[in-house]
Amino acid sequence: MRPVAIAGDSHLLIQGAWSGWLSRRLLHPLAKPAFGLLALLPFAWLVFAAMADRLGANPAEALVRQSGDWTLRFLCLVLTITPLRVITATPALARFRRMAGLFVYFYACIHMLSYAWFDMGLDFSDTVRDIVKRPFILVGFLALLLLSLLALTSFNGAIRRLGAKRWQTLHKAVYLVAGLAVLHFFWMRSGKNDYADVFVYGAILALLLGWRVLQALNKRRRAGTSA
Repeated sequence: MRPVAIAGDSHLLIQGAWSGWLSRRLLHPLAKPAFGLLALLPFAWLVFAAMADRLGANPAEALVRQSGDWTLRFLCLVLTITPLRVITATPALARFRRMAGLFVYFYACIHMLSYAWFDMGLDFSDTVRDIVKRPFILVGFLALLLLSLLALTSFNGAIRRLGAKRWQTLHKAVYLVAGLAVLHFFWMRSGKNDYADVFVYGAILALLLGWRVLQALNKRRRAGTSA
């Protein structure tokens, strides 16, 4: 039994060393600015590609689609941070969650602006009629409204005014945003009968949400056992 114990201790030591090394890097003063710059690279590429005429035969569609893709990618990143923090025992990862969430909102706004500008010519009345008329756009718009609420309450002042418990309850709406985003993407791709990317994003988000459900069930089970 002793070799097993030694192997277990070695594993814990390696995990602790890795967690400590990663935490020191994540807590570096330049870590958050570096993350912000990396998160802006897709936007910089879209601006450059638009100015250099590198978005293909239909630049407007490319801008709308690629900004929507980056919104989904950052949404997956936001929902990955907590499982990754727990699994790797790296609490420092949590300091990037708010910034990542704001980038979800940023790319969602770029996505909406690209649609309103290039598809609708910034005509407010036509845009409203189109949103109401087409369900997949309506679903995406509802997701954007929820993201707006989360972005406006993502700062410390909002947490103090709402109280930690109500704030946490409100920000669980990100799970609803994830569902609406996948539904928006699914309906958009249904016109072309192209669901490959939809299933990939849907599977990733289902896995991340499923992990949270299991964590909640385990927590409830442990609480019941303690009682």
